[in-house]
Amino acid sequence: MIAFNYETDFQLLDEEKTSNWIIDCIEKETFEVGEVNYIFCDDTYLHKINVEFLQHDTLTDIISFDYTLGKLVGGDIFISIQRVKENAAEFKVSFEEELHRVIIHGILHYMGFKDKTDEEKLLMRDKENSCLKTLNL
Repeated sequence: MIAFNYETDFQLLDEEKTSNWIIDCIEKETFEVGEVNYIFCDDTYLHKINVEFLQHDTLTDIISFDYTLGKLVGGDIFISIQRVKENAAEFKVSFEEELHRVIIHGILHYMGFKDKTDEEKLLMRDKENSCLKTLNL
């Protein structure tokens, strides 16, 4: 089950379409959908989580807590809408594209994809792009 929660003045345009897209991306990698919660928030909200749980005193666009068991994908994904907007402007892409990239980025981590090394970053970006191609924005 995919759930969307809002801690800021923002709402996805089509939760059902987004949920189905996430499920398709998960199943494409031969994983199953467990319980995934998205929490859309602002910088202040996410910064507090970053400091409290990760001891990082920085702003970020996403923090995910992974509860995946084997092939059953699950977790809580916190996304700062403010960071996504600023990153979209910086990377010269639409807000929607950047938002969906971040949405699927957390899921890809749950399925074992990493982004620490250059090689891992390339594979992660390839997987993100592959998923984005299946979403009709």
